Amino acid sequence: MQDTYILTLSCPDRPGIVHAVSGFLLEHGGNIEEAAQFNDAGNGLFFMRVQFSCAPGSPDALREGLGGLAERFGMRWQLHPASQPMRTVIFVSREGHCLNDLLFRWKSGLLPLDIRAIVSNHRDFYQLAAGYNVPFHHIAVGKANKAQAEARQMEIIESEGAELVVLARYMQILSDELCQRLAGRAINIHHSFLPSFKGAKPYYQAHARGVKLIGATAHYVTADLDEGPIIEQDVARVDHSKNVEDLTAIGRDTESQVLARAVKWHSEHRVLLSGQRTVVFR
Repeated sequence: MQDTYILTLSCPDRPGIVHAVSGFLLEHGGNIEEAAQFNDAGNGLFFMRVQFSCAPGSPDALREGLGGLAERFGMRWQLHPASQPMRTVIFVSREGHCLNDLLFRWKSGLLPLDIRAIVSNHRDFYQLAAGYNVPFHHIAVGKANKAQAEARQMEIIESEGAELVVLARYMQILSDELCQRLAGRAINIHHSFLPSFKGAKPYYQAHARGVKLIGATAHYVTADLDEGPIIEQDVARVDHSKNVEDLTAIGRDTESQVLARAVKWHSEHRVLLSGQRTVVFR
């Protein structure tokens, strides 16, 4: 029997980092199963993801040793058991295609998630949640109760120990405070190919401009609306004959696929933040 871990790290680029990491793992009986690295010449940073196996035991010794290595190279690092699914809470409003797709992929064993709860400002999908045996929380959100609603949402996130929050077409703007508390662990799907057509009704904006490609963008949530670091994007080709309803219908498939890929990569610890950009080890 072997324990498998995923190590992710970033640090200022310099010679010897790969040698030091691989040597450290060898000293601790680790066998590298998958490794990827990236040198960002633009900011002088080095990024790495390593999946490795080793004899069963406490990860504390690994973490202690990694602390010393990190101090030597100025690393930011995380160590994750590969077998541990990511505890997740999904937010949704009245468009359920992304939610339905994520739930199906999860139950089919295609996403390494532990979906702990579904939160919605409408009641539309409580039966869908019940069908997957996932707790459903209806929290109405309006101008008068936004602070109280977000406080309740955060209670659920914390009580479930959620490491990831997915906004699966959750059509509410989160407050700056909530965005900051969820920094780096909240993914939104926007139904356009950002940076084009930000904000509300992007398919209407796209139709008005007569675009020939419509897209979807999965990105991390920040206080700046639709400005967060982009994880994944895709497009579908359209033409002048398509009306807004056609664009919306075509776009739903793209949205679901883009969000599923972003969630999968994040839950497999393949996405590293680099300022306003991401490094994605697919």
